[in-house]
Amino acid sequence: MITRRLFTIIVLGSTQTLAWASSYYLPAVLADEMSRDLGLSTNWIFGIFSASLVLTAVMGPKVGRTIDAWGGNGVLAASNLLFAAGLFLLQLAHSLPMFAAAWMVLAIGMGLGLYDSAFATLGRLHGTDARGAITGITLLAGFASTIGWPLTAWGAATIGWRETCLAWAAVHLFIALPMNWFLLPRPKAAATTERVAASKAIPIDRPMILLAFAFAAAWIVTAGMAAHFPRIVEATGASPAQAIAAGMLIGPAQVAARLLEAGPLARFHPLVSARLATLTHPIGAAVILAAGGGVASSAFALLHGSGNGILTIARGTVPLALFGPENYGYRLGIIGAPARFLQAGAPLGFALLIEHLGAGVLVVSSALSLSACLALCLLRAPESPAHAD
Repeated sequence: MITRRLFTIIVLGSTQTLAWASSYYLPAVLADEMSRDLGLSTNWIFGIFSASLVLTAVMGPKVGRTIDAWGGNGVLAASNLLFAAGLFLLQLAHSLPMFAAAWMVLAIGMGLGLYDSAFATLGRLHGTDARGAITGITLLAGFASTIGWPLTAWGAATIGWRETCLAWAAVHLFIALPMNWFLLPRPKAAATTERVAASKAIPIDRPMILLAFAFAAAWIVTAGMAAHFPRIVEATGASPAQAIAAGMLIGPAQVAARLLEAGPLARFHPLVSARLATLTHPIGAAVILAAGGGVASSAFALLHGSGNGILTIARGTVPLALFGPENYGYRLGIIGAPARFLQAGAPLGFALLIEHLGAGVLVVSSALSLSACLALCLLRAPESPAHAD
């Protein structure tokens, strides 16, 4: 059982790393080259990227329903086909409509293939025991930016941004797709009663609203930082090399924090670690705004990355601990919909804020993180054993 679970973690963690590195983290490195090649401003690049993400919010509940009923193999494998198709279209794009169409296809792939689908798959496989597995896959996928940003930058510098997109498409077809379809364990067939339960509506109560708000506020920050971290750090006085070096610390910081979540913090309800995680970004922002430069940018990256690492886990573990495994995927889709809608606008919103506020954008991101902390503090862990983690 332990060996099978570890194998599942390795498969999903690896495919999630590839999915994030080749989609969500792409514009942070390629936006400037895409802008020059296509004759568009970077605001257009990030605007199209943001608009395409709205599709992921619309898809969330339906994708969750599908995984609740049938498991995640087919959904995740389909995402790899869509990632490959979107990246292939992106390397062919020489006009605004073609570029936008490519990102629409990539967005559908993200709606099918990123963390919420992976978490729902684990919930379908392991029920209330999925917390450790969720932490495990995020431990591996925490290296997505650490691996993705340098690889994409190296590819763009050596073979060009278009060929780099084509190489990522090949990775999806020949590595990620077979792993998700053939190697990921399939759940036992759901009974008719379980499928009926998975099709019922669920109440949108106060805990769900607070969770939706908290994750939305936190994910606006996550999305904005993922798209603009190097530019924001440079605005505080760091050199481009220092900014890239600091960005490479985010992945290890996420992994270190997730090890903490898997170890000492595992004894506590997931709400505890989630509350703590919302505080690290404001602390890091205070450090870099006060000191500026290379050392402070590294400290900021470590603090931001550690909080983001635990919040990624909390997005899956807190709803599971509060509500249990029934309709888990569907509930994730509903709770995550506001976050996805708002994070869709975050790359463009942060781009505009950087233009007008420069490093002052960190004041806005800190306020959002603190509001997420307040919402999580208003939630209480249920005493019922049925909802215990």
